[in-house]
Amino acid sequence: MSMNRREFLQVMAVAAAGGMSLHSEFAMAEKGAAKLYDLPKFGNVSLLHITDCHAQLQPIYFREPSVNLGFGDQFGKVPHLVGDRLLKHFGFKPNSIEAHAYTYLNFEKAAETYGKVGGFAHLATLVKRMKATRPGALLLDGGDTWQGSGTALWSNAQDMVDACKALGVNVMTLHWESTYGEERVKEIEEKDFAGVVDIVAQNVKTTDFGDPVFKPFVMKSMNGVPVAIIGQAFPYTPIANPRWQTPNWSFGIQEENMQKTVDEARAKGAQVVVVLSHNGMDVDLKMASRVKGIDAILGGHTHDGMPAPVIVKNAGGQTLVTNAGSNGKYLGVLDFDVKNGKIAGYRYKLLPVFANLLPADQDMQALIDKARAPYLSKLNEQLAVTEGTLYRRGNFNGTFDQVIVDALMKEKDAEIAFSPGFRWGTSLLPGQPILMEHVLDQTAITYPWTTVTSMSGEMIKTILEDVCDNLFNPDPYYQQGGDMVRVGGLQYTCDPTAKNGQRIQNMMLRGQLIDPAKNYKVAGWAPVSEEAKNSGEPIWEVVARYLRDVKTLKPVTLNMPKLKGADKNPGIAL
Repeated sequence: MSMNRREFLQVMAVAAAGGMSLHSEFAMAEKGAAKLYDLPKFGNVSLLHITDCHAQLQPIYFREPSVNLGFGDQFGKVPHLVGDRLLKHFGFKPNSIEAHAYTYLNFEKAAETYGKVGGFAHLATLVKRMKATRPGALLLDGGDTWQGSGTALWSNAQDMVDACKALGVNVMTLHWESTYGEERVKEIEEKDFAGVVDIVAQNVKTTDFGDPVFKPFVMKSMNGVPVAIIGQAFPYTPIANPRWQTPNWSFGIQEENMQKTVDEARAKGAQVVVVLSHNGMDVDLKMASRVKGIDAILGGHTHDGMPAPVIVKNAGGQTLVTNAGSNGKYLGVLDFDVKNGKIAGYRYKLLPVFANLLPADQDMQALIDKARAPYLSKLNEQLAVTEGTLYRRGNFNGTFDQVIVDALMKEKDAEIAFSPGFRWGTSLLPGQPILMEHVLDQTAITYPWTTVTSMSGEMIKTILEDVCDNLFNPDPYYQQGGDMVRVGGLQYTCDPTAKNGQRIQNMMLRGQLIDPAKNYKVAGWAPVSEEAKNSGEPIWEVVARYLRDVKTLKPVTLNMPKLKGADKNPGIAL
């Protein structure tokens, strides 16, 4: 069973005093707790980084991916390493607390041992601890913060806005925040965040005259050192999410404008230039190789928990590229030592947030409890009990995604179901009750409507090919975010190394090849077209109804494509 923090530390204290021989996992946890958060001050510029917390205010379980494929120039390199290969790359021991923090390995056993991760009350304690030893440290939020929970959706993001202010966020950039609409985002910026939190995005402009929608960057003085924080919002927001939610804003990677913004910051005296990015790590790595003058990119979007930065060489020197995971599970700490106007050295540490090892900040917990109170009866409705692990993370499918497509097919009487390749979502262990809150953790968006469509076999292939190209295009600048669409009913073969239009092969339904000219009944959800507004009931109602009927959810079998060219890829461990 999982211990709470008090029980955990009491056992540690008794064992230390009495010389008891503990089960090895607890012994490792004690050792890890002693050194995990001991991070001595270094230098005179400190940046704390969170990203992709997806509105998770409470501690959760979260399983890291066992599939994160990279091909071409990305083959065998971070972030496309999983499991044992990731441990070996970063020098971590198997079955250690770090192994649980950064990989899926022995997930159920390790999660029972170490307990839940994240939670803003525990994160707040860690942020305060880091700031106490680092005068003037800035807390940067990489976006995807206001979306991903029932309370965030129902409060129109207000619970997360209040929590971020209480956490001490100084600067942020955007992605899913934009799905609340232009008016709401600007309202928060101009009212809630005024004089407290800067929203930065050099690549978001008005569609009419190309004026900046947000500040491209901000200058902050830290211990006498001028530091520029440049924002990079998710470039493909109007494609990955509904265009009608941001009709007057343009996005894009804007590499040339990034170089101009870096040059402008340097001209204004910046001795340290950092990009707060929501590009995704592969895009950040490419940008770092092409844009001069960036000291570090603190990245997000792809949810990669990277224990160390990648050093990228470019014409101007080098750039550190990091990514700080998701769901409030990590806090990145980047320290620079700046002497005579130049960086003389740096230290970086990605700190996992173990709720059992960090006491909850009482003020933050009180704020969270108050925000959740009006919704507790809805959140705590027990829908079923799971006999297997439920998770969402991986290039092709997750067990919670499988539940969603199974629910769509059954409840909508569909032959095939599609569910978006969203990366956000929490995990459940075997034996846990599935609450309405957990379903909302996978589905809480502002365009949740379900659809049922008559779709030709040719169109089905076109859709799969388009999404696959977004994931596996060899040029990171054309990877438009998300993982592969999750598929129910349909089986297919995928060759990520093939050319665009040729990656999806051998599509089968009930043992028969899909006929390009035949129409099939396809259920889905999260339509991005404006015409699909209110097209069907919200997806969480469909999944909840399905689970209420099931009552006990047997271990889920994933509907995975047959892969070609990936058997020796270090980004897969099935």
